[in-house]
Formats: sequence, structure tokens, C-alpha cells
Amino acid sequence: MAHDPIFELPVLQQWMQLVITHPGGIESGLNSPEAQQQIPLEQSELESVIPRSQQLSSLDRLRVYGNAYYTRLVECLGEEFPALKFALGEENFAGFAFAYLQSYPSASYTLDDLGRNFPQFLEQTRPQDRKADWVDFLVELARLERTYADVFDSPGMEELEPFNVHQLAAIPPDQWEQLTLEPAPTLRLLELKVPVHLYATAVKNDEGPTLPQAEKTWLVVFRWDYVVRRAVDELQFRLLEQLCAGTSLGTALSETLEGSPLSQEELAIQLREWFTFWAKWRFFSGNRLQR
Repeated sequence: MAHDPIFELPVLQQWMQLVITHPGGIESGLNSPEAQQQIPLEQSELESVIPRSQQLSSLDRLRVYGNAYYTRLVECLGEEFPALKFALGEENFAGFAFAYLQSYPSASYTLDDLGRNFPQFLEQTRPQDRKADWVDFLVELARLERTYADVFDSPGMEELEPFNVHQLAAIPPDQWEQLTLEPAPTLRLLELKVPVHLYATAVKNDEGPTLPQAEKTWLVVFRWDYVVRRAVDELQFRLLEQLCAGTSLGTALSETLEGSPLSQEELAIQLREWFTFWAKWRFFSGNRLQR
């Protein structure tokens, strides 16, 4: 009398995970080299591992698990990209999300990484028969919401000493060429074609958002006890961009402010306001003076 083979639980768990999470579907998962390495079998032998039920075949039972797995991942993406989901509608969003999961299967132990490549996927697969403004809006909305997720999950400045703007001011200007600032791990800069942050905020507040008109927008996204975003003018954005790239304070100031229509006195006031604000909201964790 033949007996069904007995598999160790860790082997069975690994095999089942490989089968139901395969981006090509259950059949492709069953035939994949990875699954075959765990449990080598033909599809006709599937009942020896997964018994059929009264209503469902072994293959159909696996499909139930596979569908539930992808349904849950699509739900997680919807939670990370609520404004994008609102803009597309639930059905269209689910279609984009499922296609994304086929191209970028979940490979991390944490769902925090699930949507990391979603903006890139939307850019790579942008339809050519749609209005460019609409596609730009969707891609940039996804970029913004992914940035919010990154900022929320990054190590924060909450337990660290604040950046001391007074100590910075005490460093003489002739040393600024050797002075660099260290950006906080939660600081992000976004240069956008569309002010998508207005749309995302309206969705969050249930305000019935409308599609914003294309307009150059510079955002600083940061966290202090909670996620904050702030639209800034281009001059401040360019200075922050240089400083976050590791450019010395002296070089960043000369390259960014050269040709500014502001007078020296106005620039001094503006810089003092910026640095005070940056210190308050912990844009930077410290500074280094290269010798």
C-alpha cells in the first residue's frame, strides 16, 4: 500500500511560500526551480502535498491562498498611497498595484519596503496615449506618498540634541569653505512639476480634492514627532540641496546666492530666518569643520 510522503514542516512552509507568492501564478510557482528544489513533484502529484477538499481541488486551494496573498499586498499599497488610490479609483489602482507586484515582487521581511519602487514602476510604464499632465501628476503623487512613508520610517531626531544655530553663527566666515552640515536622516527634498501635496492633504482631510494645475513646486519633507511637509521658494530649496549633498557652507552660499536680486542686508535677514527655522525643525543633525 502506497503512503503519501511526509515532509518536514519548515520544508513544507518554504515550498508553499514559494508557490503562492510567485509573480507568475500558482502553476509557475509549482514549476519554479526554487519550489522544485524544496519539493520536486509534478502538478498531477499535488494531492500528495495539499489534499483536495470536497469543493476544491488541490490546485484551487493553493489559488485561494495565492489570491489572498496578493489581495493583502494590494490593500497594503492602498494604505501607503491613499491619495493615489483616490485619484485612480479603487479598481484602476488595484490593477496598477497588481501589475507592480508582478514586476517588483515582495522580497523583504517587512511591508515597509513594499511600495519603494512603485513611483519608479509608474514612470517606467507610463502610458503614451494619456495626457502628460495627468501622468506626471500620478507619478509625482506616488513619489510624494512614498517620501512620506520613508520619512515616517526613518530614524528620527527626537532623541538627539538639536542643531545649535548659535554655535554655527560663531564660526567665522573665512572657515565656511571647510564647514559642512549633516542632514537629518528624515530630511527629504522634492522638486515637482505639480503641487501634489495640496491634493494629498485634501484627500487626507476628506475635502473633495481637484486636480491641481501644473506649477513648479519645491518641497521639504521632514519629521519632528510627526510628518511635516513645507513648500519653499526655489532659492531656499537650492541651498538646502547643496548642503544636503555635502557641499561646504561657503561654496553652497556663493553658488546658490550668486545673482540673487536681494541686497546683502536682505540676504542676511533671509539666511538668519532660514537657519533659525532649520534648527527649530531639526533639518540638520550637526556640522563638521574640515581641517
